[in-house]
Amino acid sequence: MFPATPLIGRLRPSTNRLTLRSISPVHHHHHQPKTDQHARSGGGAGGGRRRIRMSSTVTEITRHQQYHSAGLEEQDLEGAEPLELFKRWFEDAQRSGLVEEPEAMCLSTGLPTGEVSSRFVLLKKIEPAAGLVFFTNYDSRKAQEIRRNAHVSAAFYWGPLHQQIRICGKAEKIPEEESQRYFDGRPLGSRIGAWASPQSSPLESRAHLLDLVASHEARFELQPGSIDRHPPSQQDLHTLIPRPDYWGGFRIIPNEIEFWVGRPNRLHDRFVFKRSLDGLAPSSPWTRQRLAP
Repeated sequence: MFPATPLIGRLRPSTNRLTLRSISPVHHHHHQPKTDQHARSGGGAGGGRRRIRMSSTVTEITRHQQYHSAGLEEQDLEGAEPLELFKRWFEDAQRSGLVEEPEAMCLSTGLPTGEVSSRFVLLKKIEPAAGLVFFTNYDSRKAQEIRRNAHVSAAFYWGPLHQQIRICGKAEKIPEEESQRYFDGRPLGSRIGAWASPQSSPLESRAHLLDLVASHEARFELQPGSIDRHPPSQQDLHTLIPRPDYWGGFRIIPNEIEFWVGRPNRLHDRFVFKRSLDGLAPSSPWTRQRLAP
């Protein structure tokens, strides 16, 4: 059994940028936007309101990047456990200094009706013998969808390294003591934010959100503006902020992991590992197969 990777921190920004250009409008109108005659004359009750006709444009992504990585061969994967391989790739991405937030993963959840939603969350722990852990508000949309359908998918893309990893599996809540241990180590502002933000609920305004923050600072006897004070005062630093019972972690237990490496002419290397799950427990060993790019 491999030890769990320590909790994952943040990395320096990358300098890579995607370039875009706008091409000519579909209808090739190069004059100023038209207004209707009623608006130009200023007639009608109340002096008339200008109605602007919006021009239609298409944005084309012009960048075409060739990938020149060393690739991935069968002999590189002999005897490899996919979660341990993921751990090695992840640690390489961290050490490279080229990837901004390699822990950012696109998490997709779905309802039994077939509706799917995606968002980026931060991976916080890699457990080669178990799965991947992230934390969230249990009342959020993602958590509500996981309650109704435990099947999830996560994707990592590390462009400067020409690597992508896709993971499918089931999500389960982690034990409360694990969530508590992680919560206690979060920055003060993040702990207050967990209380103040009714995640995924409609919000009247940002001012209302800041009012909620201020009310929880007062609730926990913090000085006003404590979460924005760097460094925090010693008193604030040692203030015990309990973990909300609606906040904690999920573990993704994978049954499918695909590794992708970019190669020239879009002839990429792809290998997928699969196994069966009986509920949340593995019921078969991993198998490996190369896929066409």
